[in-house]
Amino acid sequence: MRDFAGLGQDRPWLAGLLTVFLLSLGGFPPTVGFVAKWYIFNAAMQEHMVALAVLGVLTSVVSVFFYLRIVVMMYMVDEPAEGRRPAVPVMVGVGLLVAVVGVFYLGVLPGRLLTIAANSVASIF
Repeated sequence: MRDFAGLGQDRPWLAGLLTVFLLSLGGFPPTVGFVAKWYIFNAAMQEHMVALAVLGVLTSVVSVFFYLRIVVMMYMVDEPAEGRRPAVPVMVGVGLLVAVVGVFYLGVLPGRLLTIAANSVASIF
């Protein structure tokens, strides 16, 4: 955890991308994590598995606590003085930017991917 301390001051773009990924893991809209959790909980409710849906929501809330601890470390705790972080290679940065675009694109417009997934499943069964 201490490795994240001060990342928001040292590498704000990297901390911002990591924040988006953590929010997606937590299921916040408009990220793909929200869409995924919505479909999972909706499917559980349609099958009358209310206990499973409630348990899923509760575990999501608990996980958000841990994800937000990392965000707090990045932005609200000073960087340790024991040295600088290594530079992020350009291609790693490009890969992270592509991933964050995908997180938002699939969070806002998931229909195309869901259609492809439904067609794939239909062809199996």
